[in-house]
Amino acid sequence: MTRALLEQRVLRDVDVVARAGLDLETFWDEAMASISRAVPHSAACVALVDPSTLLLTGTLKFGELLGVDGHDHEWGLREYGDPEPTAFRELAHRAIPAVGMRLEDSRSARLNDFMRPYYGFSDELRVVMRDQGQVWGALAMFRSGDQRPFSADEVALLAALSQTFTIGLRLGLLSRLGRAPLLAPCGPAVLIVDAQNHIVSVSSGAEQRLAELKVAEHQAESTGIIAALVGAARRFSRGDEARAPRTRVRTRTGMWLTLHASPMSTPDGVSRGDVVITIDEARPPEIVPLVVAAFDLTDRERAVTERVLQGHDTKEIAASLHLSAYTVQDNLKAVFEKASVHSRRELIARVYFDQYVPRMGTEIGPSGWFAASTA
Repeated sequence: MTRALLEQRVLRDVDVVARAGLDLETFWDEAMASISRAVPHSAACVALVDPSTLLLTGTLKFGELLGVDGHDHEWGLREYGDPEPTAFRELAHRAIPAVGMRLEDSRSARLNDFMRPYYGFSDELRVVMRDQGQVWGALAMFRSGDQRPFSADEVALLAALSQTFTIGLRLGLLSRLGRAPLLAPCGPAVLIVDAQNHIVSVSSGAEQRLAELKVAEHQAESTGIIAALVGAARRFSRGDEARAPRTRVRTRTGMWLTLHASPMSTPDGVSRGDVVITIDEARPPEIVPLVVAAFDLTDRERAVTERVLQGHDTKEIAASLHLSAYTVQDNLKAVFEKASVHSRRELIARVYFDQYVPRMGTEIGPSGWFAASTA
């Protein structure tokens, strides 16, 4: 089989599995098996990010990285604390969403001072998963030892898969909607990370929250997510970022959590290097926009959906958007198809999910959130 035919088959196969509605683990297992035929590699890591902040929300590892822990925390600090031109957040804004480090012909401290000594990797190919200007994740692939560097053709193939990856990622993100277990709320959890990057204090419930910060059974520990927040908080403290870092994480159980990091300082404003991280169950206003964005709606479909969620009927929606009732119904049909529902009621439940709906009507707990259901 010629190289061109092989690449076309890979593009087709990944597109098929991306649109199959698979969960994240299954989609990436299938996608990586296809990609490996055209782009052989020693290891790979998928990074999931919050599209609003590009902060890390989870990782999936393959090959020689599978089951390897111990350095995720340092990777997160490097990736988000002192990013270089090929960091995921920088690559997100490039015209071409993929890059080969050896082809880039620039010294990468991440590759030369971290990945090479710790893992023996000699080259890295990176691609961000971008669609309509939004980035939902990124993929890093590695070669070891005497393996040849990634070629320009291989970089181009991964760049061509950027949008397809995004489709599979978005559908995988939504695959567990409506299946989240009703865990007893433990309230906000707080971690304090000192200037030496050690967790020195935790509040009640922190262990439970940290255990929830996984998007898959075989995901490594959540230290990379915490380190990414710490690194971004230190950049905020230095004035390199406009806002304190905040991100939304979809766990493998289906629950959404929000994480917020804030640098600490003395009363006179001197930075101590310590960072406080708060983890809590996400409130609907924090995640409804993210879930709606994952449906990949057009601007008009999004406007119709927003009004459905606000309880407006067809006549009210038509008047507010200056459309006919028939056009509103046509848009609703398109929304229902993309969201895999059949009615407005199902759409509302799909957006607000079982994380919230079954708790409606229960008492409010001390945290100001729904108390555990006794049903």
